[in-house]
Amino acid sequence: MFDYTVITNKTIDEAIHNLEESLKQEKFGVLWMFDIKEKLQEKGLEFSKEFKVLEVCNPDEAQRVLNQNEMAGYFLPCKIVVYEHEGKTKIGMSKPTALFSLLNDEKMKLFAKDIEDRLINVLNNSI
Repeated sequence: MFDYTVITNKTIDEAIHNLEESLKQEKFGVLWMFDIKEKLQEKGLEFSKEFKVLEVCNPDEAQRVLNQNEMAGYFLPCKIVVYEHEGKTKIGMSKPTALFSLLNDEKMKLFAKDIEDRLINVLNNSI
C-alpha cells in the first residue's frame, strides 16, 4: 500500500491538535493547512465532508534530502490528511518509501524509511 492511515474517535480539530503536538516531538512543523471543504465551498462547489491537508516539514531533514538528490523536492513537503469517513476521523499520509522509490536511489530509500517511521509514530501517537 502507498499509504498509512489510522482511525480515531477524536474530532478533526482534536486530531489536528494532537498531530501538531506529536509532530513537534519529531521536530516537524506544520507549514500550511489547507481546508478542502472550505475552499470548494468558496468556489461554489458542494462538498460536505471535513477534509484537511497539512503540509509538514522538518527543515534539517529537508536540507539533508535535497543535498543528496534534488529530485526529492518533488515529494516535499510531506502531506498528512485528516478527514471524516463514516462518522470516524481518519489521519493518513502517503508513505515516503513509496514516493522516494520512484527515484531509484538507494540512499534516498534509507532517508525515506527513517522519515516514514517517524511520521508513522506521529500518527499513532495522535489517535
